[in-house]
Amino acid sequence: MIVISCPTGHPTHKEEHYDNQDACCKELKRLEALVEHYSHPGIAPPSARMTPSLKINEQPQWKSWHAYKYAFFVASKVTQMTGDALAHTIWGPRKKSWGIQMTLMSSLMRGAGKHTELMDVPSIRTFMGMGGFGPPPADALVTPVTFQVKRRRLRGILESLDAQETGTRELSGEWLVGKRTWQRLQTEWKAAQVGQRTHNPHKPTERVILYIHGGAYYVGSAEEKRIISVPLAQYTDARVFSLNYRLAPECTFPGPLHDAVSAYFRLTEDLHIPPENILVSGDSAGGGLALALLMYLRDNHYPVPAGGILMSPWVDMTMSGASWDSNAAYDVIPVFSPDDHMNPIANYLGSGMEKYLMHPYASPIFGDFKDLPPLLIQSGDSEVLQDEITMLANKAELAGVKVRHEEYEDGVHVFQTFPFLKIWHVAFMSMRTFVLDTLPQLQRGITLVFPETAERFMETEMDSDASLAVSADGRIASAGVKGLEEDSEDHSTLYESDDDHCTGCGHGKTWSLEQHHPDEPKVKISVIPPSSPSTPPHEAALLEKGMKRVSISSRSSSRSRSRSRGRPIFSEKPVPAAPHASDVDTAWQFWAS
Repeated sequence: MIVISCPTGHPTHKEEHYDNQDACCKELKRLEALVEHYSHPGIAPPSARMTPSLKINEQPQWKSWHAYKYAFFVASKVTQMTGDALAHTIWGPRKKSWGIQMTLMSSLMRGAGKHTELMDVPSIRTFMGMGGFGPPPADALVTPVTFQVKRRRLRGILESLDAQETGTRELSGEWLVGKRTWQRLQTEWKAAQVGQRTHNPHKPTERVILYIHGGAYYVGSAEEKRIISVPLAQYTDARVFSLNYRLAPECTFPGPLHDAVSAYFRLTEDLHIPPENILVSGDSAGGGLALALLMYLRDNHYPVPAGGILMSPWVDMTMSGASWDSNAAYDVIPVFSPDDHMNPIANYLGSGMEKYLMHPYASPIFGDFKDLPPLLIQSGDSEVLQDEITMLANKAELAGVKVRHEEYEDGVHVFQTFPFLKIWHVAFMSMRTFVLDTLPQLQRGITLVFPETAERFMETEMDSDASLAVSADGRIASAGVKGLEEDSEDHSTLYESDDDHCTGCGHGKTWSLEQHHPDEPKVKISVIPPSSPSTPPHEAALLEKGMKRVSISSRSSSRSRSRSRGRPIFSEKPVPAAPHASDVDTAWQFWAS
């Protein structure tokens, strides 16, 4: 696991360098020991908060004289936020790297789950759909798309749902491309129209990302999550298809999984995009759904995508991690009582609670991860899902998956939705590296061809009168599509930093990302050190060429890393792995000249 932090100069927050090394290492061992509890689907872990037999309370009936509860809630929340803002100003933030925006956001959401008598699903959807104000710049192109769901003779758990399709049901979504990508595509498409397209051996592999939005399975949409999908398209130079799947409680599991599978097969079968050119991505519930999609494709012997990018994936519906309590005071997720009528788990599983609570496609942490494609997993150390995501990464690695888990210090749940955070840019830069550098290294020896038919289908679908120009935060741009003709550029470089670290598990060994702008904060990247000081033969050859090893792989492995210009790759030859992980034959590296 890689731990990424943002040092702060606030006088009340001194940098901690893990003085208590025993406590640091014991915490890692504690989480690894819990993995065994998630190896038996159908058997809840001892610490489970949700159980299959749990009875859900009915939604209380609203009475007109209950209006005073709204006034009390608003008054108490204003008081709480005011107190937190004053405390932030006087004594410093509750988390050392937080600005006032994050302090207020955490304060707003803290304790909201205790007032569910004032909520219902439609009201939450309305709240989540509120957008920003002001005329934003044009940063990306968005093209809304509606398509019919075909019967595809699906196997496994989706066989009965697939058999019910008549070809009349519709799903929607939207294509997103960044400004730079759109300019490149326009040039290539125009050249093809006049027969001037030429082969460029240095052109990066065309990537398409199927993005599945989060929102606890009952709120959210592709439009609302442009705050993630737009920078995802910008940073990765990929075409992103953001799916609107059916939401709970109107549609329960496995309906949303059926929609995700349908969207994937539309890309591969209808648009003729090769699976090896596709990645799946998702945040929160969408991250869990993206992982379930990968597992379903593998289990039923369909071609799987090239990789996955999971942002704070929700993978354990039993809510058994201790971080649901320890991080509740900091995270932006409203923590509902298990028997509450607003509990998203009950809404998503519906009458299938007893049957599906620990099903691997609903709670992927209970599944088998063998033969899944490479995964980039990002999470925060201040989110309530911290424990289950850590166990997910550990369990996937033990199954032989090439996985990179990045845990961001002071990061809340899906911190990628908060551009004002210092770690936001670092997270998307890591996604860029994963897509543009890591996957090409993993796919060496595989001929990747983006068919002309796929290019033509996508050109027709994306270059449409319905297309909109949007800003990086998803709002419609005032400049329109013409605003995409303007150019922009972004650069960043990496430099090494020397800090104390835990010699047992490695927390605290850091490197920083320095922006060309002097006002940008420095960002530290902590990694896990080697369990053995020996240098593998293939790495010795790199060292002889002047390259430098500066980091290694995740907490349960002794795989080595090195670093160069911020481009992570996997090593070419096997590196000694941790016990019970003999099938893990590659390691993350950064290389440096």
